[in-house]
Amino acid sequence: MEPVEPIFRREAGRMLATLTRVFGVHNLSLAEDVVQDALCRALEVWKLQGVPENAAAWLMATAKHRALDALRRERTARTFAPELARLVEGESPLAPAVDELFGAAAIRDDQLRMMFSCCHPRLPEEAQVALVLHILCGFSASEIAAAFLCTEAAIEKRVARAKKVLAGSSRLFELTDEEFSARLSAVQRALYLLFNEGYHGACAREAVRAELCREAMHLAALLVEHPLSSRPATHALAALMCLHAARLPARVDASGHLSSLFQQDRSRWDRALVAEGQRLLDLSATGPELTEYHVEAAIASVHASAERAEDTSWETIVSLYDTLMAIRPSPVVALNRAIAVAQREGPERGLEEIAAIEGRERLAAYPFYFAALGELELRRGRRDVAAQHFRAALALARNAMERRFFDRRLEACVDAAL
Repeated sequence: MEPVEPIFRREAGRMLATLTRVFGVHNLSLAEDVVQDALCRALEVWKLQGVPENAAAWLMATAKHRALDALRRERTARTFAPELARLVEGESPLAPAVDELFGAAAIRDDQLRMMFSCCHPRLPEEAQVALVLHILCGFSASEIAAAFLCTEAAIEKRVARAKKVLAGSSRLFELTDEEFSARLSAVQRALYLLFNEGYHGACAREAVRAELCREAMHLAALLVEHPLSSRPATHALAALMCLHAARLPARVDASGHLSSLFQQDRSRWDRALVAEGQRLLDLSATGPELTEYHVEAAIASVHASAERAEDTSWETIVSLYDTLMAIRPSPVVALNRAIAVAQREGPERGLEEIAAIEGRERLAAYPFYFAALGELELRRGRRDVAAQHFRAALALARNAMERRFFDRRLEACVDAAL
């Protein structure tokens, strides 16, 4: 049976999207209260009766009943969504209208609407992304802070301000061509960060959270399916997710240890996902637009096409990272490029590239920065220096899986000395 937490995280966003549609975006706080009420009810009942076979349906049914209660209770005190206002203010039965809004097709549409609602034009893009991650995807402030490499306090303020703007809107986002174009990039960015958090995020409990990857892929599929958002960049983003998700079965070995790309058993990669990722990447090439998602998906495709790590075309990957640095430069991208250079030209060149990274101080809290230094120094035969870097990485490890990984690299330094 799936653990309760990922069920809550996944379904909370779906419930909130639908409840915001029911109550109106200006009643966002009421929608959040109803979601919390449904989750608390689930904790009480499931503790005694166990998690139901269809937990998602159970939660949605509970949210629907709580929504009806709230509508009846608040009908004289609040203004609701236009499509329900007449029913709330009159004597017509509410249940049929609410039932319709809780249908499967309506829920999918509401998730799409909510993604774009969070990307309000009065908000800067980083606030839009933070709001999508918080409201629709259930991210905590600390998780969003890790994704943005900033403080938790700054994210809390950003989300609070963004929610005020959203709650002040008169309606949910309606899917017009003009607004789709203006908001699509922020939605894509939010889903990119959501997938990354699942694939190699900063969770204190585990390094790989496949359920977040699946949720990001689900939301990306909604974009792919909708005519207005089915664009080359969307296909590239979905391709990137598929190609990375294909490696998830090998990210953790049989002993529960985190495996680097170079150590993974490639026979465990999901070849169906690789094929789907390649299909989507081909579709993404239909227009003139070149985005970071195109380039990152191309890098993932090069890795996926190599049967062994030593068969990888590092020349191609370095060239792609050069393109990525031109499109969306960052210290993390520069670090990944330096690692690719080291694979192509040797550890000394890799270390030179790392030393030249602009804004390298932003990597001071990133454990895999020190791990990269450790790996390259170990390849040079400087075991003591490598061990120092792995100890620094260990001190910054964000969960037990990362700690075990860095412990094993420290052991490798000792073994190399024997």
